[in-house]
Amino acid sequence: MVRYISGGESHGSRLVCILEGLPAGVKVSSEFVNAELKRRQSGYGRGGRMKIESDRVNFISGIRFGETIGSPITLSVENRDWQNWADKMSPEGKISGEKVTNARPGHADLIGAAKFARSDVRDILERSSARETTMRVAAGALCKIFLKNCGVNISGEVLSVGGVCGDKIKDRIDEAKSLGDTVGGVFEIKISGVPAGLGSHIQWDRRLDAKFAAAFMSIQAIKAVELGDGFLNAKKLGSEVHDEIFISDGKIFRKTNRAGGFEGGMTNGEPLIIRAAMKPIPTLMKPLQTVDIATKIATTASKERSDTCAIWAACVVGEAMAAIVTADAFVDKFGGDALCDTLANLKNYRARLAEDFGL
Repeated sequence: MVRYISGGESHGSRLVCILEGLPAGVKVSSEFVNAELKRRQSGYGRGGRMKIESDRVNFISGIRFGETIGSPITLSVENRDWQNWADKMSPEGKISGEKVTNARPGHADLIGAAKFARSDVRDILERSSARETTMRVAAGALCKIFLKNCGVNISGEVLSVGGVCGDKIKDRIDEAKSLGDTVGGVFEIKISGVPAGLGSHIQWDRRLDAKFAAAFMSIQAIKAVELGDGFLNAKKLGSEVHDEIFISDGKIFRKTNRAGGFEGGMTNGEPLIIRAAMKPIPTLMKPLQTVDIATKIATTASKERSDTCAIWAACVVGEAMAAIVTADAFVDKFGGDALCDTLANLKNYRARLAEDFGL
């Protein structure tokens, strides 16, 4: 099993994560991880925080001389902005700084404060912030490297922003910014080189399409996920939807991929296509109406430094989550505590599919 767990607050001293399950023998590079982290910070419409932070990973454990050794991999990224928040976010000492009590609609603020019995919304917003995705991207970058060895490539593309496409996107973002507002969008992730048969139809929690859906829905501000032409297919007849199966020279193939590479909870050998819809960020420079949780008086939402649009960052995070889920599926299917064993099992499996089924 490939899994990760992260820790850290948006304005804490650092973010950390532990990635477990990658086989030994994978050659990794901090340069690649840092390049992925830089991609997460880019994109039109990003805010002032990106001018402060320049994320760089620090390998703490699980990697020796540029190669995984099979033990848990510990990663950290320092928050440069910590120097401005050390007193307000100190793990010990006296309380410093004003409490945040104006909960933002659309954020975890109100419900989080109620659930955890906190009088200061900052105790919630610091962790629920999308800054947390920094470590998803770091972990995902290592999974991408592993998957490259398996012949798998993952790419992402922003399809639309605020309901518009192409050259109109920047104008849509500029318009929202001028109004003190925000916009969301839709991105698509494509995973190529994945063999048929990953995942399973046997139990609900082994269906790989469900795992992808859960992973993408876990990304902050993502409100809808579709596999292949999911929503479009719901409007069509079955004869217009299902990807017919053909054979030529003993090889089975499809002419379409409306299913997005999934059938019965398993991969079918076609590229995996996952799309996600991101809502507009809930921190607005022209705040919405809310209630002060301390006084119970109507007021306007608090303002935190934020972005007008973060869809490109979300797309990079989507790639990372796709890499983590795919890497887990490969380790589950092909095992191997060492990369050489994983690749040998994968080679044998691909050969069997080709010989017995033409896949």
